[in-house]
Amino acid sequence: MRLTKQKINELLDKLEEMYPDADCALNHHSVFQLLVAVVLSAQTTDKSVNLVTEELFSKYPDSFSLAQASPEDVQNIIKRIGMYKTKTKNVLALCTTLNEQYDGQVPNDYDKLIQLPGVGRKTANVVLSVGFGHQRIAVDTHVFRVSNRIGLVDEKDVLKTELALMKIIPENRWSRSHHSLIFHGRYCCDAKKPKCENCAISQYCKTFNS
Repeated sequence: MRLTKQKINELLDKLEEMYPDADCALNHHSVFQLLVAVVLSAQTTDKSVNLVTEELFSKYPDSFSLAQASPEDVQNIIKRIGMYKTKTKNVLALCTTLNEQYDGQVPNDYDKLIQLPGVGRKTANVVLSVGFGHQRIAVDTHVFRVSNRIGLVDEKDVLKTELALMKIIPENRWSRSHHSLIFHGRYCCDAKKPKCENCAISQYCKTFNS
């Protein structure tokens, strides 16, 4: 069952109705803090990241102060999240690069962002979307699972999923759809026990209707 353009827009409308407040769940007060939070969020939950960034950003609110922090102090603050030693190394290196090359400012440019330590395609897309207002689709585990499960796309990896979604979703809906899909994966379309009986888009879902 391949969805038509009309059905895709209907599905996206339904998701927006289900999650009218869908937005970035990472707490931040600047684009720099957003960037650090997204780097820290790899393979952990936004809720866990928010618990550690509250203290981290209160002590080190910008790249100049954080670059001066000791690795031991940063590790102690973020040690409750996964891969905290690697993330500490990346965040401190990221701050140094920002200070040396961009005067402490986060570049509003994809190619420059992905050159920063610890920053990959998904992180760059989130920063460009949430921090700078670009239309982007950042594919995390939720977006990958939900978009393939319901039949928006049929791809085997994250990059192909992103490119396929960009083809079928109108560009002016990319960022909003990204957040709606994340919320749907987080609150309804669970990896192991999807709540199909409470799902407003089950009529469009490939898996539900197979």
